[in-house]
Amino acid sequence: YHGEEFRSIHELKRRIVKYIHWYNHKRIKEKLNGLSPVEYRR
Repeated sequence: YHGEEFRSIHELKRRIVKYIHWYNHKRIKEKLNGLSPVEYRR
């Protein structure tokens, strides 16, 4: 979240958790045959 400003540490932590969830569950990787990391591990 380069360049973003957060009003509180709570808001920053919430956004980090949201990003980690996206990274592990929604992001598709070519190396993983088009699956997200979580889907690939199943």
